Order: sequence, then structure tokens, then C-alpha cells
Amino acid sequence: MTNKIISLGIATIVSLNCYAQNKIPAPTHYQMAPIHMQSRWAKNVGPENALPEYPRPQLQRKNWQNLNGMWEYSITDSISAIPSSFDGNILVPYPLESALSGVQRVLLPDQRLWYRRIIQWSANNKKKDEHVILNFGGVDWQTTVFINKKEVGRHTGGYQGFSFDITEYLKSGDNEILIKVYDPSDKGPNPHGKQVLNPGNIYYTASSGIWQTVWLETISAIHISNLKLTPNIDNEVLGLKINTIGKTEGLKLEVAALKDGKIVSAYTASLDKKKNEDEINFSIPMKKARLWSPEDPFLYDLSIKLIKGNKTLDEVKSYFGMRKINIQKDEKGTDRIFLNNKYTYNLGILDQGFWPDGLYTAPTDEALAFDIKTIKSLGFNTIRKHIKIEPERWYYHADKIGVLVWQDFVNPPHGLPEGSRENFEKEVEETMSQLYNHPSIITWVLFNERWGAYDQKRLTNWVKKLDPSRIVNGHSGELLYVNDQLRTPSDSPWIGSDITDVHSYPDPRNAPPQPNKARVVGEFGGVGVPVVGHEWDDLQGWGYLQVTAAELKGKYTHMMKILKDLESAGLSASIYTQPFDVEGEENGFLTYDREIIKIPVTELRTINQELVKQANGFTLDPHFYIAADIDKNDGDNRYEELTNEYYKGKIDSAFLRRLILMSMRKKDKAKTTMISNDYISKLISPYSKSNLSFIWRVTKSSKDKGFELFLAEPQKVDSALWENSAITKIKTIIEAEEIAPQRKLNQNWDSIQQNVKNKFGSIGEELVIGKRMIYYGFETNAKEWGNYAKYYQLYFERALKRPEYDINNCSWLIYENIDDVKVLEFAISVMKYAIDRWDQSPEAYDTYAHLLHKVNKSNEAIIWEEKALKLGKGTPYEKLFAETLQKMKAGLPTWPQNN
Repeated sequence: MTNKIISLGIATIVSLNCYAQNKIPAPTHYQMAPIHMQSRWAKNVGPENALPEYPRPQLQRKNWQNLNGMWEYSITDSISAIPSSFDGNILVPYPLESALSGVQRVLLPDQRLWYRRIIQWSANNKKKDEHVILNFGGVDWQTTVFINKKEVGRHTGGYQGFSFDITEYLKSGDNEILIKVYDPSDKGPNPHGKQVLNPGNIYYTASSGIWQTVWLETISAIHISNLKLTPNIDNEVLGLKINTIGKTEGLKLEVAALKDGKIVSAYTASLDKKKNEDEINFSIPMKKARLWSPEDPFLYDLSIKLIKGNKTLDEVKSYFGMRKINIQKDEKGTDRIFLNNKYTYNLGILDQGFWPDGLYTAPTDEALAFDIKTIKSLGFNTIRKHIKIEPERWYYHADKIGVLVWQDFVNPPHGLPEGSRENFEKEVEETMSQLYNHPSIITWVLFNERWGAYDQKRLTNWVKKLDPSRIVNGHSGELLYVNDQLRTPSDSPWIGSDITDVHSYPDPRNAPPQPNKARVVGEFGGVGVPVVGHEWDDLQGWGYLQVTAAELKGKYTHMMKILKDLESAGLSASIYTQPFDVEGEENGFLTYDREIIKIPVTELRTINQELVKQANGFTLDPHFYIAADIDKNDGDNRYEELTNEYYKGKIDSAFLRRLILMSMRKKDKAKTTMISNDYISKLISPYSKSNLSFIWRVTKSSKDKGFELFLAEPQKVDSALWENSAITKIKTIIEAEEIAPQRKLNQNWDSIQQNVKNKFGSIGEELVIGKRMIYYGFETNAKEWGNYAKYYQLYFERALKRPEYDINNCSWLIYENIDDVKVLEFAISVMKYAIDRWDQSPEAYDTYAHLLHKVNKSNEAIIWEEKALKLGKGTPYEKLFAETLQKMKAGLPTWPQNN
């Protein structure tokens, strides 16, 4: 039986005697996984204080039981039942791939992640009509919860909180909580943002599993389940919608709004509804309200009670801000963004929300607030939260500190595989409901730069209907300019939107005017400055424009002067990329570890003051330390000096790592190899993720120690980095050293294959077989289809789980050119494997259907071709799929008839 999922609002506690048994390791067993970069807050993280703060500030109750801390974990394949043993311990709520979890392992799409913890519960202490609720702030992506081996419920969505009533599954004494997680990252139909299994410049390390607080509470059977608060400053009221669960007949509802502890408005009502789910709508007066803004981020407290006789059944605490956001015309008739009926330029910055040690999860609550306070201290009044939904406490800090938030939705995956549209729209609606009450959020951003975009007009209007109280940016960067060249044209940009939004790198530009829409530049900047000793990916720092530390201030000042002119011409907002470096991106004002700032704080504030006057709300706290200033004179000009230190015996790891990178930039190959081998030899944990990531990038030949590591333990390397990372590196080197030179000499394939096999074993042989397949099918003028079929089979028998080549393209050639039923049946199994695990594209479905049809499995082929047609609606393939489907239904061949 699967229980109904309880909305986030229903959880509270009286007293739960919950604790980890001895089966859960003592806190002293925890150790952060090795990592070459961490933030200053990481040292404060441990099992006893892992995010101890109450996770839901908008709906608080007094008593609760935090379940963050040490859990057991296991990684299994996708079909295994509940594991009988576990791999080790993990610190919840830090993602599996993060160093702070203590694990730092990659979860592959065909694997499942399990968590286990024992709690104790006493039925004797249970009061009548009490329910025990298990709450999750966020689990990425699909979650199944078991209590004492019985399934309680399931939830899909990586960014939304959810809860289960577990009362009926509990027994006196020990109770096992078991959680199963499926997270395909960027290989599934799930919104995943910038998380990928193979991170690069603008995509980052995936965060799988539990990544927000887990907690237990007990509640009355009759309780408040949700609040919806809508300020209306023009009518001087606060609109409230309160959802309750349970029969409220005969109960009294008491609501009080407080300012500095004193009641300023109240509401009392008798409830007489008998149904089990109730919705109460009303307004309370807020005369002469103190308005919320970045200059004065004032928050009212809110108390809500359900009372039966003289007994309070349920009481929640919340807060709200009185503010208004909309598009109005200024005194010149220009459409602009207005806050509280006053034109307010949104000077913003693009915040990704990643951490070197916690990835999606900030190490501590102080760290979570640090980012927001830093951004405001630098003189910005707006944050665009980029393709990530943060924990609720982030928005609480934004409300309290006082910044305007443009909240991106997490886009559907590229290619819109089957189920992705439904998942996206479900998560959008849940996100809006979850974050609705935060006054800091002023704009919903639907799509970004066409990533997964579809049905833009319908969805924009849908979002506006769901929340008419905010601005909707239907498509940020629908027109993208790089170096003044338009990369993404559009026939009808920003349809239905309140905003026209362009992205322009590196220098900003104005969006075109459209009636009743504000003009914004949703992204610009991206100026990269690497900082020695504070780089995540020190091999390849990235920015749209690279400058030295000495040049950055001048470049930013120039951009702000452009913005000032654009603002005079009608620009309402600008979003600079970005506040912090993120993994391979080095275009932040601060380094990824938040330790170095690239323009001094006071100088940056002064530049920004040209667009946003820094009133009392922007006062720089003298006790708030942001970061140390960059040393502008510490660069590659020291190569000879540092090389001499190396020859004199300086060999500490950080020094060697820096010298390796210098030698690579100087193209000094001999020193690169020599120093790299010294560096790797001295590593205590060569197979840690951070070390392997560096080794992977510096390994260039079979003589390098890195090559030896990858060849010796490929599975260990893949587990730490990403799928097939070791094999990919090994094959790249073998091809460069063994295959390419021999092919230039016109050596025959048989001798090449034997030679490579002798030197490198089965991995080398697999590489050559794949090369032969491609050669016979794609490279020779006269295609050799018999040999192609032979090596297609040989290759995919070995490499199906780690293919170097696109299975769909390779299998299509089999369909078109091969009549052997055994080969066709094998290709069908290969395509089915790819479809089941990663390729749910209409093209893959189409190829699979063609193969089935060719072996007379036409009924099944028709089903798959119908799926291809459904997914291919609106694509260039739609007509072709439709024609193919008709042929299949008519029993006609779809393959070329000249074979």
C-alpha cells in the first residue's frame, strides 16, 4: 500500500525518542573525503551538527527531531531487492558525490542508492490522534521509503520537499528507515539543472540522493497543512489561504500578525466544515504597513492556531513581507520594473548555488547565508538563482537580508525524452507552491537559452495564472549574443512574457522594446580570472573573456558604464555572471572556496553604486569578513623561479601541482612528465576523486604514472570520477601512440590489433575492434558491410556498457545494409539496451522500430514507431516518422530495396 504524500506543511513534533542505534557508527567515525579545495565552513561539519537548524521557516512548530547525521548506505544495480549488507556510512544530508558526505562516489543511471537508519519509538508514549511524520527537504530524484521493510510511499522530484505519515508502520522498539533513490542525473527524463555525470566548463558535478534535511515530527490528526500568503499593499491587506487536514467542525482558528512582538492585526473564526480537507480564505488588514524592500527588509511575524475548547491542537509560526512587484510605466512612458509602486533597477548577479565540499548542499547554515550577505554587501540588490531550487532556509535568509530574487525553474533535459515534459510541469507547480510565500522572490524564470524549451506561450500563461502576483520572465536569453554575434534567433521571442530578456557576453546590451514588457539583460560578463591555489579545475579555468587580475576592475567598470547608458535608454535590470567561481568556471568575483575576492570589496561597492544607491539596507557590516584581496603579482612570470626551487628539492604536493600547470602552459613537455610523475608518486590517496580528476587531465602518454593507475584499477577510477573515465583515457592514449601512427604507414588492421592486444590486453583489443567497425561502415569509400556487421557484433559484445560510438547511428547502418536475421536480432538487443538505460529519443525509438519491422515483428514495431511519432511532434522528423508508421501498418518494407 502506498500512502498519500503529505504536503510540506503538515509536519511537527511533540516528543519523539529517536536515536541512532549502535548499528549506526558513532560520530567519531566520520571523516570528510579528501578534496583539494574546501570552504572555511567545512571544518565545522560533523555528525552531531549537520545542518541542525529547523529546515522550514515558513511553517514552524516548536518541537522536532533532526535525523541528519550518520546513516548507512549501499549502491546496488537497478534490479536488486533491499540490500542485505551496506557499503559504509554516509553523512546526511550531504550528497553522495560530495566530500562532506564522507563517501564521494558517483551514482550511475543504472544503479540505485540506499540509505538505512534505525530509530526507536514507543507506542506507550503515543497520545490519541497523534501521527508521526517523516519529512524530507529534498532528495534527488526518485525516492521510495520503507519502514520496517514495508513500502510507505514514493516521491519524484529532486528539488521539492515531501512527507509521509509513517504511524501505521511503526512498532515499539527498533524501527528501520530504508530509503531507495534513483537519480540518472543528465541521462534521464528528470529536471537536473547543471548537474552532469561528466562535468565540464558550464556544467558541474552531480548531486545524488538526500541533499536537504531529514526530520521527524508528530502532529495532531487535525492540523494546518499549508499556508498561502499574498500581500496587497494597495488595498492594505494580507490575503491568507490556510489548508487544514481533519474534521475541523467546532474548532476555532486564531491568526495574529505581529510587529516587534506586538499584535498589529488579528483574525478569529469558528470552523464548522465536516469534510476531511479544508481550505479557509480570508484577509487581515495591514494599515500603514511597513513595506519590505532591499533597503528595508522588514518582516512581520505570523501566528496561527487551531483550538478545540481550551486546548490548542495545532500552532504554527510563520512570517511575511508586505511588498508589490509589477511592470509599470515611468514618467517617460517606459515600461520598467516597479517595487512597491516605485521604479527599482534590478542590479543582479547570477548565483549557481554550488559548493566545493558540499556540491548542492552548503556546509552550514552560516555558509548558506554568507553568499546572500556577500552579494548584497558588494552593492547588488538582486540575485538570479540559476537553474536550481535552494533549501527553504536560503529563501528565508534572502527575505531577512533583503535581496530581490529571480527564481529559475529547473529546465527539462535536452532532447525532451519521454516523460520529461510531465516531470517538468509537475516540478514547476510544486516549486511555485513551496516558495510562494517568500517576499524576496519577485520573478519566475521559465526557460533559459532554449534549454529544453517547449510550448513557451502556453507555459508562460500557465505560470502567470498560477501566480499573478509576480513577474514572469518567459524566456531568459531567448536571444543570445556572444561577442556581438547573435547565436540563437527566434521568430516570436518572449511570447506572453512580462520581460524581454537577452543574454550578451561579455559586454551587456539592451533588449528590444515590446509593449508592456520591461527590458533586461538576463546575463552578461563572464570575465575569467584564475587565482593560484584557489582553483577547482586548475587545468582549464574558463570564462567568456580571460583577463589578468590587474585588468578585471577596469573591465568591470567599463561594463557598468555601458549599463548606465543602457538604463537611461530603458533597461530595467542586469544580471552579471557571476559572484563565485564554480568548478571549471573562473569568472566569479570570489573564488569557489570563497577565500579570495578579485576586486576589493569597497571598490566593487563604489562601482555598483552608480546604478543602485546603497541606503541603510546596504550598510557594510564591519564585523562581516568576506574574503582576502587577490595578489595581482603571482602568476606564470615566476616559472623559472619555481623551477629552480623544484631542482633544489621543493616537492610538496601543492607546489608540484602548480608547477605542473605552469609547465603545461609553457608547453614544456619534458618537465610536465617529470614533475607529474613526482607528484603522483607522493600522493597518499591517488584514487580520491580530486586527485584522480587532476591526474586524468595531466596524463598524456603510456609512460605516465597516471596511465598505470587507470590501467590497473579502471573500476575504482570510474567510481570516483565518471562512467568510463579510465577506459576513455586509456583508449585515447593507445590510439594516439599505437593506432594512428600505424594507420598512417598503411599497416593492416590484423597486425595492429595483435600488437595492441599484446601490449594492452583486452582494453586495447576492444579499442581496435571499434575502430575497425567504424572504418568498414563509415570511412572507406566502398563500404564493406560484411566486415561492418562482424565488427559491430564483436564490438558491442564487449563494449555495450561503455560504448565510444553512438549506438543509434551504428545500428541504423545494420538496419539499412544487413539482411542476416541473427545480426538484426543482435542489433535489436543493442538498441533495447540503449533505450532502457539512456537514449529515450524519438530517433532511437524509430531505429528500434525499423529493426523490429525488418525481422517481421511488425506489431511491436508499430508500437515503437507510434512512440517515436509522439515524441517527434514539431521536429523535422515528424513527417518521416508518420510515413514510416503508415508503411508498417500496411505491411510494406521500410528498408532500401536495392540491398
